Amino acid sequence: MAGPIDARLVRRGRATRFFLVALAVVGAVQAGAIVAQAQLLADAISHVFATHDLNGMRGWTLGLAGVFLLRAALGWLHQTLAHHASAAVKAGLRRDLAAARLSRPLDASVSSSTLVTLATQGLDALDGYYSKYLPQLVLAVVVPLVVGVMVLRQDTASAVIIAVTLPLIPVFMALIGWTTEQQVERRWKVQTRLANHFADLVAGLATLQVFGRARGQLEGLRITEGRNRDETMRTLRISFLSSFALELLATLSVALVAVTVGFRVVFAQMDLRTALFVLILAPEAYLPVRQVGTHYHDAADGMAAADQALGIIEASRMDSAGRSGADDQGSGVPETAPPGRASRSVLPSPGQVTLEGIRLTWPGAPAPVLDDVDLTIAPGEVVALQGPSGGGKSTLLAVLMGFLAPDSGRVLHAGADTAEDPEAWRAGLAWVGQQPGMPEATIAANIEMGCPGASRERLREVLDLAGGAELDLDRPVGDEAEGLSAGELRRVATARALLRIRHGGAHLLVMDEPTAGLDAAAEAAVIDAVRASGAGAVIVSHRPAVLAGADRVVTIGGVR
Repeated sequence: MAGPIDARLVRRGRATRFFLVALAVVGAVQAGAIVAQAQLLADAISHVFATHDLNGMRGWTLGLAGVFLLRAALGWLHQTLAHHASAAVKAGLRRDLAAARLSRPLDASVSSSTLVTLATQGLDALDGYYSKYLPQLVLAVVVPLVVGVMVLRQDTASAVIIAVTLPLIPVFMALIGWTTEQQVERRWKVQTRLANHFADLVAGLATLQVFGRARGQLEGLRITEGRNRDETMRTLRISFLSSFALELLATLSVALVAVTVGFRVVFAQMDLRTALFVLILAPEAYLPVRQVGTHYHDAADGMAAADQALGIIEASRMDSAGRSGADDQGSGVPETAPPGRASRSVLPSPGQVTLEGIRLTWPGAPAPVLDDVDLTIAPGEVVALQGPSGGGKSTLLAVLMGFLAPDSGRVLHAGADTAEDPEAWRAGLAWVGQQPGMPEATIAANIEMGCPGASRERLREVLDLAGGAELDLDRPVGDEAEGLSAGELRRVATARALLRIRHGGAHLLVMDEPTAGLDAAAEAAVIDAVRASGAGAVIVSHRPAVLAGADRVVTIGGVR
C-alpha cells in the first residue's frame, strides 16, 4: 500500500492535482475562519464578564453567524470538489484497468471475478479517500500551523505545550496505520477469494447440479464467508480502538493546556480574553490531526484497491514496453529496415505466416511450454495442431494472435514482423475459441459482428455453410450464450468467422476445438466450409475427421 498520498494517483490525473491545490486554498481559508471564530468568542465573552453589558453583543453575534456560514460553505465546497475528483479518478482507473485487461487477455494472475470486484466495489471505496481522508490530511497540515502561530503570538507556554504534544498523535497514527495496512491487505485477499469462489460456483452451477454436487459446495462457501466476516470485524475492531487511543491522547493534551492556562488566570498571570482565545484554539490544533487517523480507516479499502488496480495497469504497460524493447533488440530485424516495412500501417494480405523459433515459459514453470517451435501456414493451407492436453496448443494460438509475447522468436506475415503493428495483424484474423463469446442479442447480430453491416442474405449464407441451416437468424441469444447448445454455439461462432473471412477482409482463420459437441454431419459441414473459404487456417483439434481433412498435421507438446 502507498503512503499518505499515493504519488501514482497524483501523477496520473489532473483531477487529483487540481483537487490538492484547491484543498490547500480552502484549508487556508478555513484556518482563518477558525481563528476569527476564536477571536470573536474570546472578545465577546471577556467583554460580558468585564462590563456585565449585553447590549454590544449584536456585532459579535453577526460576526459569528458569518463565520459559521463561511465554514458551512467551505465544507460544502470540500465535498463537491471531492466527489468530482473521485468520479474523475475512478473513471480513469476503470478505463485504464479495462485497457490493461484487453492488452493482456490471457493473464492468469488476475481472474475475471477479481477484476469485477476491483473495478466496482473496490474502486468505489475511493470516495472515502477523496471526500474524507485527503481533505482532512490537508487540514492537518494547514490548520495546526496557523493555529500554532496565533497561539504563539498570545502565549508562548501554551504554544510550546502544543508543539511538544501534537507530534505524538502522528507517531501513534503511524503505528496504528501499519497495523491497519496489514489487516486491510488480509481482508482484501479474503474478500477477493470469496468473490472468486462465488463466481466459480455460479459459472459451474449447471454442471454441479447435473452431477448432484451443488449442495456439497455450500459448506465451502460458508467457510469462506465466515473468514471474510472475521477479517471485517478485526478491521472494525482496530478502527474503534485506534479512534479511542487518538481521542484519549488529544484530550489529555488539551487538558494539559487548559490546566496551565487556568492556574495562570487564577494567579493573575494571564488575562481572561487571552486565556479564552488559547483555550478555544487549542482543541482546533489537535482536531484535524486526530481525525486523519479516524478517516484513514475510511480510505484504507479504497487505497488498497487503487494500489492493486495501479499494479495491474503498470504491469501491462511494462509488459508492452518490454515487448517493444525485445522486438527492437532481439527480433533480428536490422535497425535500418527495408523501405515501408517498419512504417507499414496495414500488413499485406494474404501472405505466408511463419512462426520462427517460438519459445515461451510460464512464470514459475520448470520448463518451457513452447520450446523452439517453427511453423509455416501458406495462404489457403489448413494446418491442424494436435497434442496432449496442456502441451501448449492454445498457448501457441495466443502467441500467433499477438496476445502473448514469446520469450524468444517471432511471428512473421509476408516477411513482416507482426509485433510491429499487432492491431493491423489481428484485423486480418478470424477467431473461433473453445468458449466463443456471445453478447445478449439475436443470432443474426452475433454473426454480424464478423462484418458489421452485412446483409441478411450473407448472414444466412455463412450460417448455412457452418451447418446451421435449421437455426433462425432472429432467434434470441441470452447472456453467456444462454439458449444455445454447445454445438449451436460453435456453429454460430464459425459462421461469424466465415463472414469475417468472406466479407470482412480477414485472411487467416484460427480455431480452437471448433467441432467439439458437433455430430458427424455438422462437423463435416464445418470442415468443408473452412476449406472452401480459401483462407489459411490453423485448427487445434483432437477429432479424427478434422485431422483427416487438414493439409498438414503438426504435433505440439509431443514427439514431432
